Amino acid sequence: MSTTQSERLRELLAPLVSARELDLEEVEVTPAGKRRVLRVVVDSDEGVQLDACAELSREISAKLDETDVMGGDPYVLEVTSPGADRPLTQHRHYVRAAGRLIKAQLTEGGELVARIVGVDDEGLDLEVPGVKGRKPTARRLAFADIAKARVEIEFNRPGAEKASAGTDESQEEA
Repeated sequence: MSTTQSERLRELLAPLVSARELDLEEVEVTPAGKRRVLRVVVDSDEGVQLDACAELSREISAKLDETDVMGGDPYVLEVTSPGADRPLTQHRHYVRAAGRLIKAQLTEGGELVARIVGVDDEGLDLEVPGVKGRKPTARRLAFADIAKARVEIEFNRPGAEKASAGTDESQEEA
């Protein structure tokens, strides 16, 4: 049975990624002029630091040099973490987005903007913001009722001030 280049790359790279306790989110090869771009997207519950991407990039490059999985044509390797606006498609994505505001397209039509307050195997516990001074309301949403979902970017996210204040203090102490 024939496998695609992306599947072969995924099989080759998955052990390198998991050895760094990261999740291999996506492997994509796209044309870019006379070259191709191999984009490897990794993530973890704690996020991915730039240094981790750079180290993993060096390991992946060495591994690719040992094989012919990319063929003889030139390519550019990009190792990155998912963007803030990436779709939420797997259970772990929702867990990582706990506390964040999401926009969900519902399978029955319409959309919902709400904050994730809990995640379990069946779905999400949400807090729907109140409109015009009303209090937020709780809502349960099953995964089966979600057609698409993305994190909404917030510039004044509740609790973010406390988190950054804690970071500033720890940097001053160091």
